[in-house]
Amino acid sequence: MAKQRPRPKSKAPSPGQQAPSTGLSTEPPTAKSTSAGPGSQRRSTYVEAVALYEKGFAALQQHDYNNALVLFERILSSFPEERELHERVRLYLNVCRRHATPPTSSPQSIQERLYASTLALNGGRYDEAISHLRLVRDEDPDNDHALYMLAVAHAQRGEHAESIAHLERSIALNSENRGLARRDPDLEPLHDDEAFHAALEPTSHKHD
Repeated sequence: MAKQRPRPKSKAPSPGQQAPSTGLSTEPPTAKSTSAGPGSQRRSTYVEAVALYEKGFAALQQHDYNNALVLFERILSSFPEERELHERVRLYLNVCRRHATPPTSSPQSIQERLYASTLALNGGRYDEAISHLRLVRDEDPDNDHALYMLAVAHAQRGEHAESIAHLERSIALNSENRGLARRDPDLEPLHDDEAFHAALEPTSHKHD
């Protein structure tokens, strides 16, 4: 479902490198190591899913378990067709859940608030999620992940204008959110709204 999104580019572990705390020693899939061979073609969603996976793995390597947890959960929810990634993602999710710090009754840091808002979104508690996310937005106005999650929460509450405004801003800050939004089932309430489709158009097309 919701699902923490900036951004240092990270490399998945090299062949033979052991994944943190899982006992696994095989190389996780990467866009390079699993590129399509002759006669085959990867879905465009695969590249996006792997890019998100690599961010999650980088957070896991840095012991940022709360952030990694949200990133991995986002792969499962936003890329249901990429089943080959899901098994490994679920293993890493188990690691994250063992080590993640449960949110306090009043999360203080940006990461704690993003984590708490993810739990609230997954539980259908949209008012609670929005409350946390607004605090993140006030502290970090350019946090594209918080803005994207606000778009999801407002969409689920049927508040199209607010949702699309946050979605447009999140895409302006991080173009990867455009591809996520096209496939995110949490944004389905917007699918009949012309403004939603306009927000997903590449910038160059909007000026044609």
